[in-house]
Amino acid sequence: MTGPRTIEIIKGNIVEAKRFGAPEITENGYIVLENGVILGVFDKLPEHYRSTPVTDYGDSLILQGFCDMHLHAPQYPMLGMGMDLQLLDWLKTYTFKTEARFSDTEYARRVYKQLARELIDNGTTRVCMFSSSHAEATLALMEALEEAGVSGYVGKVNMDRDSGECQETTEDSKRETLRWLEGCARFQSVRPILTPRFTPSCTNGLMAWLGERADERGLCVQSHLSENQREIELVRKLHPECSQYWETYDRYGLWKERTVMAHCVLSDEREQDAMIEHNVLCVHCPDSNINICSGFAPVRRMKRRGVWVALGSDIAGGAELHMLRVMTSAIRASKAKAIETGGEDAFLTVGEAYYLGTSAGARYFGDRDGFAPGNRLHAVVIDDGALPESTRPLAVSERFERAVYLAGEKDIKAVYAAGKRVK
Repeated sequence: MTGPRTIEIIKGNIVEAKRFGAPEITENGYIVLENGVILGVFDKLPEHYRSTPVTDYGDSLILQGFCDMHLHAPQYPMLGMGMDLQLLDWLKTYTFKTEARFSDTEYARRVYKQLARELIDNGTTRVCMFSSSHAEATLALMEALEEAGVSGYVGKVNMDRDSGECQETTEDSKRETLRWLEGCARFQSVRPILTPRFTPSCTNGLMAWLGERADERGLCVQSHLSENQREIELVRKLHPECSQYWETYDRYGLWKERTVMAHCVLSDEREQDAMIEHNVLCVHCPDSNINICSGFAPVRRMKRRGVWVALGSDIAGGAELHMLRVMTSAIRASKAKAIETGGEDAFLTVGEAYYLGTSAGARYFGDRDGFAPGNRLHAVVIDDGALPESTRPLAVSERFERAVYLAGEKDIKAVYAAGKRVK
C-alpha cells in the first residue's frame, strides 16, 4: 500500500548547480516536496499549494547538500597531523598506526558517532568513504552514519601487503570482508563498496578475489589512482606487465562502470580515456594533494575531455572536512595549475566548484543535476547575516560566492538529507 501523501514547502534564495558553470538562482523561491521528493522549484507558489504551510527561511541561502566522494573515516582522529610528509612516508609514520587503533570497536563507535554528527552539521549528507580493515568497526561506522542521516557507500579496506600495523593476511582479509558484507544487510541508506586500499597494499591474489566478489555480487569498487610520483614508480615495480597504473585494477575486474578512483593527479590522456570509456568517477581531493605535495590535478582539462569529476575532502590527507572549504581549495589549486600552465588550464569558478561538490557527486547516487524533480531533497540552509557587513547591498550571486569562501558550521541553520530535516 502507498503511504499518505505529505506535501512540504521550503522558501528562501535557492541556488542550484544545474550545470558545470554559473549556478541558477531563484530569489525568494519555493521548493515543493512530496514525501521528501522534489516536485519542483518555483519563483511563485502555484495556486494549488497556497494553503500548504511553508517553512520560510527568509533571506537565507538554500544550497544543495554536499557530497564528499572520498574520505578516510579512521583518519578523523589525526586531522592536521603529518602535513610535512609526502604520501608514502605519511602512511607509514601516522596513518597505519592510527587506523590500527580501530581494532577496538568501542573506540570506533565513539569516534564515528562524532564524525557522523560533524558531517551533518557541516552540510555533508552523502559520502563515499573508506573505513579501516576491521569488519566490526566498519559496521559501527555504517550504523553511525545512518543514525545521523548520512547516506552513501562505505568500504572495509583490504590490505595484505606492505601496510604496517594494518596489514592483514590474505585469508583474514577475505574472511573479514565476507563477514562484513553479511552484516551490511541491515542498513537502508548506507551500502557496501569493495575497497582495495591501493595496488601497493594488495597482493595479486587478493585483488583477483575482490574482482570476483565485485562481479558476483554486483558491488561497486573504490580505490586510489596516480596520486603521487613515488607511488606510481612503486606500482610500476610491482606490476611490470602493466604499462599504466589503472591497468593493475582492470586486469583483476576492479576497473568497471562506476568505479571510484581518488586523486588522478598524474593521470595522462590515455588513463583519462580509460576513465571515460568505463564511466569511472575521478574524485579530486585538492587539499590533500597540496598538503602531501602530490601536485595539481588538471581538473579543467579532464572536464573538457569528458572525465566524470567530483570532490572529496580526503581526510586526513586533507585537513578540512567542511566541503565549502574543499570547494575553495579546488578553486585555489586550479589557479595554481593555471599559473603552472601559463593559462592553458583556466582556473575553476565558484559556480564550477559548487557543481563538483554537489551535483557531480549526487549523480553517483542516481540524482539529476540541481534540485531536479524526482530527487530526494538534500539541502543546506545558510544564514549569511553574520558575515562581514558589506559597503552596499549584495546580489544573491555575490552572497553565494561569499558563503562558499566564508560560511562555516555556525552559519548553517538547517540541513535536509534524503527528504528529512536532520539539523
